[in-house]
Amino acid sequence: MNFTINGQSVEVEADIRSSLLDLLRNSLGFTGTKKGCDQGACGACTVLVDGERINSCLALAVQYQGRNVTTVEGLSSDGALHPLQQAFVEHDGFQCGYCTPGQLCSAVGMAREIERNIPSVVTADLSAASVAIDDRELRERMSGNLCRCGAYNGIIEAISETLDKMPASSQERAPA
Repeated sequence: MNFTINGQSVEVEADIRSSLLDLLRNSLGFTGTKKGCDQGACGACTVLVDGERINSCLALAVQYQGRNVTTVEGLSSDGALHPLQQAFVEHDGFQCGYCTPGQLCSAVGMAREIERNIPSVVTADLSAASVAIDDRELRERMSGNLCRCGAYNGIIEAISETLDKMPASSQERAPA
């Protein structure tokens, strides 16, 4: 099977029944992606495929051949943390850190959804030119990623701060 993982072309022989999560962790050594529930309920295994977030424990690796897969290891570049990674550090958006890789990948994917004006179930105005982002909207969009330690406030603060730094043309901030 051929993949592009974190910008690098990878060829690997694997059982076609392998999940993308198991391929990443066990065959390719990308252990940042965590196995939590192995049922798609916790989000610890979240990765980006062509910029969209997925639960890698529910995805057969064979389905993602030829696609761009980004794990938490691929978020930083040239030794510098991704802005979300830096914000997680500054806002104590992690405690044990187990959920952090999935939270980070999910937040990056969520930011892209917002840029594309994709509404969530709590988006108030579906006809608006852009999605208004407030605490309720962020919490809903991140609800698929669970944190056993309860670092949710730091996670939301980190994401909110990072979104605030995005160009105004790509998103709208609602009053908190």
